[in-house]
Amino acid sequence: MNVFQHVETTIKSALTALIKDGVLPEGLDLAKVSAELPKDPTHGDFATSIALALAKPAGKKPREIADALAGKLVGAKDIAKVDVAGPGFVNLTMKPEYWHALVTAILKDGSSYGANGIGNRETVNVEYVSANPTGPMHVGHCRGAVFGDALANLLSFAGFDVTREYYINDAGGQVDVLARSAHLRYREALGEDIGAIPDGLYPGDYLKPVGAALAKMYGIKLVGKPEAEWLAEVRTFAIDAMMVMIREDLEALNIKHNIFVSEASLTRGGTDKVKAAIDALDKKGLIYKGRLEKPLGHDGDDWEDREQTLFKSTQFGDDADRALQKSDGSYTYFAGDIAYHYDKVQRGYRQLINVFGADHVGYITRLTCAVAAFGGGKANIKGWCTEGGQTDIEVKVVQLVKLFKGGEPYKMSKRAGTFVTLRDVVDEVGRDPVRFMMLYRKELEPLDFDFSKVTEQSKDNPVFYVQYAHARAASVAGKALDVFPNLDLSAAALAKVDLGALTDEAELALVHRLAEFPRMINGAAGVREPHRVAFYLYDLASAFHGLWARGNDLPQLRFIQANDRSLTLARLALVHATKSVISSGLAVLGVEAPEAMH
Repeated sequence: MNVFQHVETTIKSALTALIKDGVLPEGLDLAKVSAELPKDPTHGDFATSIALALAKPAGKKPREIADALAGKLVGAKDIAKVDVAGPGFVNLTMKPEYWHALVTAILKDGSSYGANGIGNRETVNVEYVSANPTGPMHVGHCRGAVFGDALANLLSFAGFDVTREYYINDAGGQVDVLARSAHLRYREALGEDIGAIPDGLYPGDYLKPVGAALAKMYGIKLVGKPEAEWLAEVRTFAIDAMMVMIREDLEALNIKHNIFVSEASLTRGGTDKVKAAIDALDKKGLIYKGRLEKPLGHDGDDWEDREQTLFKSTQFGDDADRALQKSDGSYTYFAGDIAYHYDKVQRGYRQLINVFGADHVGYITRLTCAVAAFGGGKANIKGWCTEGGQTDIEVKVVQLVKLFKGGEPYKMSKRAGTFVTLRDVVDEVGRDPVRFMMLYRKELEPLDFDFSKVTEQSKDNPVFYVQYAHARAASVAGKALDVFPNLDLSAAALAKVDLGALTDEAELALVHRLAEFPRMINGAAGVREPHRVAFYLYDLASAFHGLWARGNDLPQLRFIQANDRSLTLARLALVHATKSVISSGLAVLGVEAPEAMH
């Protein structure tokens, strides 16, 4: 039950009646009708400004339309009071029974309350993490991993058909460095004194087990051989070992992908998907031979002052065309990315969402242009999406995380082997605090993660405050059975309870919070912002804790009234509904909803 949609439908019906009566002209756009929460709760439960929006097309004063609309709404089912305010705002106050019915609906819907909204089973591919397979996940990957996973949960809850995908960057020079680093550790495992790790190789101890495994498998067979004879084999072995480690790191955060796509697979097994992608662009007249000027600040890896195969990305809003093949025929790094996204389009996805770290912002425009070319749309660089085509892409950028411990920040340096791993953080504070706090900021805002804050038991620790609300709600049922043995406190039984006794303003205010959940889910899914769920849960928990506190101060407001079984059941129904919504919201965030706090 989405109360906002219900009220909007009621308003539209009243406006339609006014059109039929000749009070308003034909052809008005009623899609603009919206019901909002008044800034001042004393003004009512809902407010609409549709009279102001219709004034010009209707040729009438806003107040005149508002008065007519109010007249039609007076006496409507569920509406207790209608007021016209200001230049033409219409405020609605609903009957208590309306809010009671919502509690009953939540109890009946259970975990499906607020679900299956705007998605309509539309396919969405969410690619996130996609870290180079050269070592364990570090805390910088952590935020993107949690954000991507929560976004996938959110979209799925809102009714989208979501695929969670990881792109393994296993075809670049960094995996050759990995192989050389692993081979060095292999020699060490055989007893060789390797000394200091040479510059340019990965020095982390995480490669020691890989070296030991290589020694166990190959013995001394790879010792003394030219690099060309062992590089490919050791590279494959090391990549596989790193992906096992990465999957274990992600599992620590309860993150699982549906699909892992290897970059190397694009040109393996007798197929060349990169060539297929370039050919597809060529058929559209978007490929040519030419030279490019070296961009300012470019590192030179994908640039050469010779004729190359270029993609006309400037036709889609890019500031320069992009090289796909060098003069020697080898593919650029970008060519592989184009092929990978072309493959996504070929797999039939209508919407693509990529989660990037802040260090990849400069890559967004060219990637957007490529998908626009394949999808038949046009690039909207400002919004990082495509419009008008068969496939849309949106890139979400996740900013950096700063760790604080003992007043000193942790510093990360992957090549130095001194970085803070994802597992370090999870092992110290637990999965739930990590996930919740990584989502308690908008992804574009830098995040300070304070180890002491995320473990304290106070209102200042959001994850504790929300989980405590769920545990408190769960505890009420046990206390009620101590007073009223043999009560059926299942959701199905509580859905049949008479809720007429719920009249306190704090109780109704809590119901109003519950009413916002479906709209919040749709809004958060629409703009791809799972942090809105975390913010909502904190506000809902605050309302519930506030109601609990009122019961401590005023015994007549306590959930359990030993002398009034029917009132107790009504309040238990509200508590159960609140617990259900908190549980659903935490599930979207991938955080446990505990029955008790320890």
